[in-house]
Amino acid sequence: MQSTEISIPATGRAQHLMLLWSFVRPHRGRLLLALCLGFGYTAAALATPLATKWILDSVGADSSLLQPISLLLGLLVIGAGFGLAEWILLGRIAEHIVLDARASLVRRFFRGVLPDLQFRPPGELVTRVTSDTLLLREAASSSLIYLINGAISLVGTLILMAVLDVPLLLCTLVAVLVIAVLAGWLMPAIAVAQRQAQESVGRLGGVLEGGLRAVRTVKSSGSEERESRRVIAHAEDSAGHAVRAVRIEAIAWTVAGSGIQLAIIVILAYGAWRVHAGAIPVSTLVAFLLYAFGLVEPVSEMTRQLAQLQSGVAAAARLREAETIRTEDVSAGHTAATGSFGTNVLTFEDVSVTYSGADRAAVAGLTAVVPRRGHTAIVGPSGAGKTTLFSLMLRFHEPDSGRITLDGKDYSDLRIDSVRSRIGYVEQETPLLTGTIRENVLYRHPDATDTEAWAALYAVGLAETVRRLPGGLDEPVAQTSLSGGQRQRIALARAIVRRPEILLLDEATAQLDGRTEAAVQQVIRDIARDSAVVTIAHRLSTVIDADTIWLLEDGALRAAGTHRELYAGDELYRELVAALRISAPTPVT
Repeated sequence: MQSTEISIPATGRAQHLMLLWSFVRPHRGRLLLALCLGFGYTAAALATPLATKWILDSVGADSSLLQPISLLLGLLVIGAGFGLAEWILLGRIAEHIVLDARASLVRRFFRGVLPDLQFRPPGELVTRVTSDTLLLREAASSSLIYLINGAISLVGTLILMAVLDVPLLLCTLVAVLVIAVLAGWLMPAIAVAQRQAQESVGRLGGVLEGGLRAVRTVKSSGSEERESRRVIAHAEDSAGHAVRAVRIEAIAWTVAGSGIQLAIIVILAYGAWRVHAGAIPVSTLVAFLLYAFGLVEPVSEMTRQLAQLQSGVAAAARLREAETIRTEDVSAGHTAATGSFGTNVLTFEDVSVTYSGADRAAVAGLTAVVPRRGHTAIVGPSGAGKTTLFSLMLRFHEPDSGRITLDGKDYSDLRIDSVRSRIGYVEQETPLLTGTIRENVLYRHPDATDTEAWAALYAVGLAETVRRLPGGLDEPVAQTSLSGGQRQRIALARAIVRRPEILLLDEATAQLDGRTEAAVQQVIRDIARDSAVVTIAHRLSTVIDADTIWLLEDGALRAAGTHRELYAGDELYRELVAALRISAPTPVT
């Protein structure tokens, strides 16, 4: 599968590194402590070859070995202690950085403006939280520390090499410079491959989530293999980029390791010649070789951490894209006061809204009122703007022009959460959330009692069904075999645990049998005596008895009235009635 090459300009890399730092900043105090522990470990490692030289010199001078051996053992214990403490501390910091990143993303997603969320596959958003954040674990914590410590270790080693013998140091510097140039050339390619791999994983998550959500359609269409191939194609694409990244990383590590090993061979040969010529003692050559061997670790570690940092930069770039999701400001505005403030609870005044990229308005110049009590039904052909009206009522979308008022107060002056707290909403898909039946029924009012939960279930005709379940209210939803209609009734029960001032029902009886639908219609009539009930329906049989019916066409309010009035006066309404084989109203005699 071909993919578009993605390159990150220098300015972009700097921005992504700054994003990495934004995750690190809250933990900078502990990172500074980890850096100090790393300094201690590095210092102990740098002093070890000198202690070894002291031992060898003591052997040649027939001096006591107690002090140099004690020093060597002390350096071992101190280095191990510093290294252990640093490892544990960096592990804790890394996990907290991942936690902070995930918490930030989750809050942004759930507080996000609906138009910014609904065009992104949920599976891809899940990948951002689960997979991309993991790449921050090392890149935003240990990579930074190890790079700094590695650089200090490298510089310290070179300085001590210069103290021991400058000519041998020059041989070493040539090898280090060659390795640095090659590694710097390979690192950007690793970043590109890692970013492409993560983007493929995101696409895989989106396709897989969509396929699993529609698994009944997939199976009934005999398309299991086709869907599998679609998902696996993205998995293969991700694997291809990941393999490419691994290949480049392997080359970088091999160049680094082999270069140092080659330098050691050259140093050994050249050093042996200098020892033979009497220019340096054997103890100096041994100490120098220990430093040369010691170069393998910081150089290899820095190469590995640079590659890890590139992965983190790729993840940071994807996490940064999530910042384009705008968030709702739920704290702005005034609280919507409850109580009776006139005949109408909601008013639409010349409201229009057009979705981004659409060639016409979803709602165009609509003016209407929702009475404080009674049942208002919204009908019309597909695409007439019914769902958009609900989105406007719930403030999922804001109108482009005109205004909506709640009890005479402009929506834009009210807090979003205050408006929604007065509205009960039942979606057409009626999703149930992970958890028990109790948690689903009381989801809107978690402080409600079991008595209220049972009353709501009884009202929608589901109490006996729930009582027969092994766990009753505590039965996990995932372990039940609830039908679509039963799930729809749980969603309705959730909305009426405590009677809302406004109840929005989006085709709330679509999956119900005639007997259950009649019971739900009675619930709607009971609520409509004291509250406003607004129903979207494609089945006009569910709204024949509505007090008022809004007939929408192309986003505009074509007509409003009772079923009898619209049937008598509107051709489009009669066509809808005829299409659904609903009996015409009996003429008044």
